[in-house]
Amino acid sequence: MADDSETKPVEAALGSQAQKPSPPSAVDEITPAAAPTTETRASLDVDEKRIPDLEGQDGVRDIEAITQSWSERMLVITYVWLVIVNFVLAFESSMSGSLIAYVTSDFQKHSLLTTAQVVATIVGGVSRIPIAKIIDIWGRPEGFALMTLFATLGVVLMAVSKNVETYAAALVFYRVGENGMNFILDVLVADTTKLRNRALALSVMSAPFLATTFAGPAAAEDFLAGVGWRWAYGTLAIIIPACAVPILWILLYARKEARKQFPAAVRDSGRTWSQTIVHYTIEFDVMGMVLIVAGFSLVILPLTLATYQTDKWRSASIITMIILGGCALVAFCVWEKYFAKVTLVSFHLLWDRTVMGACIMSGVMFVASACWTSYFQSHLQVVFGLPIKDAGWFGNIYNLGSCSWGFAVGYLIRATNRYKWLALIASPLLVMSAGLMIKYRMPGAPLGLVAMCQVLETISSSTLVVTERIAIMAAAEHENVAMVLALLSMFTSVGNTIGLGVSGGIWTNSMPGLLQKYLPEGLKNQAGKIFGSLVVQLSYPWGTPGRVAIQEAYGEGMQRMCIAACAVLSLTIPCAMAWRDLNIKDKQMKGRVV
Repeated sequence: MADDSETKPVEAALGSQAQKPSPPSAVDEITPAAAPTTETRASLDVDEKRIPDLEGQDGVRDIEAITQSWSERMLVITYVWLVIVNFVLAFESSMSGSLIAYVTSDFQKHSLLTTAQVVATIVGGVSRIPIAKIIDIWGRPEGFALMTLFATLGVVLMAVSKNVETYAAALVFYRVGENGMNFILDVLVADTTKLRNRALALSVMSAPFLATTFAGPAAAEDFLAGVGWRWAYGTLAIIIPACAVPILWILLYARKEARKQFPAAVRDSGRTWSQTIVHYTIEFDVMGMVLIVAGFSLVILPLTLATYQTDKWRSASIITMIILGGCALVAFCVWEKYFAKVTLVSFHLLWDRTVMGACIMSGVMFVASACWTSYFQSHLQVVFGLPIKDAGWFGNIYNLGSCSWGFAVGYLIRATNRYKWLALIASPLLVMSAGLMIKYRMPGAPLGLVAMCQVLETISSSTLVVTERIAIMAAAEHENVAMVLALLSMFTSVGNTIGLGVSGGIWTNSMPGLLQKYLPEGLKNQAGKIFGSLVVQLSYPWGTPGRVAIQEAYGEGMQRMCIAACAVLSLTIPCAMAWRDLNIKDKQMKGRVV
């Protein structure tokens, strides 16, 4: 822990931004008191750097006041609860990853797995930018409370859903809330750490995955064997808000105390209700939000929806969606450039090669990740015969390994105060791991070699995830940290969405034909039923002609996904080369931080 300030703020001196300490008198200049101690200096002067930016946005100003006024004990308590909330969110993510195939199979729509995820991922990812605006303008507590509400509503709707369409709608609510909660927790870490320590702090926040990697799939198996998947989500509906309340209380209490010490940081807008509506419509750039959400949604959704249309890509509805989406994105750029009074995204950030290099790298990595992970757990169960629990653990090698390796990467960044050299090593290694997956995810391959590919992918991709976040924060000032993280998250989610679309397209276009190709004559009429349900696929005993045929179809389909992933990952190398190699040693946050 470190307190970057030498002295506590003087309440009287902070009553007005313009108020200055009186110059020393002649007597002061000739007496020994002219060389004041630290405590005497506090009564004579105010470190101007300690005063929050009174011209900045309310949320940023409040968090700067908090870090300069709270105690070390409060900082420690905050981090304890941040880890607890991260544990709950990590547990849900791990458990849900094992449940979703059975949820969609329960509705006889296993093939719609990626479609449900695509819609949720698009909205959840694009929503990061408006969330960043919310926490910068209104405040961190308000944003966290809103996202907790969305996440809780989402899991409640999942628990009571009667069809896959309702489940997909619930997934949208939950992804917005869960992604928003994770995003705000990351911003809080950025608010309360020095940049050189931030990678280590973020690794601590990821540490719960070391436990949930095993706990999530085990819990999913127990719920499925017992009370059912609905109660899994019902349990989360209780746990999520219960764990979020302490964080909200800490932030609200700390802000209340900070405002007492920094009265000049509290502003009364003096606006009427109608003026407030107009003000926030402009501040949040509502038109920009609508255009960017609609644009990305309409462009990306056809990647999976086209496979369910009679005319595929020639369908009038698919072509219309793509054209309207493209027009919306063009309109967004025109609106932001020429008409928006307050832009949703600062254009100078978009032109920064470090920022855009990190964003494009993140998008590319998640395109590839979604390609090889969407059906991986089903692949492990069908092709390698693993039970739910073991498949979940195997599929979570990345979560387990990245948490451990993240500490090593964080230490290397802290020791060298540089990050680019790590990315230049990791990006070629990631391309190589993807190439090996093409060979070793086929039926008959030793499971140990499949694990080796997972480990190589974990080391390389987790290194890039850590370094890209440090790179993008190093390129931005504190007032822009939430926005650049939102921008990075948006590229991540859009990349993940594109990857889901690609994998879903490969799956739905390839598997029916591959099943017809490999199934024996007596089972070809069952191809549609087999394609639609994981449970049906697993019902064929190990070693029977039907199971072998399904395994061969899975293997060829997975190989095509891995080829697509390997091709797109080659872009990570020029992205890493584009970064500026900034020295992060002297870039510090104000106040008492880690």
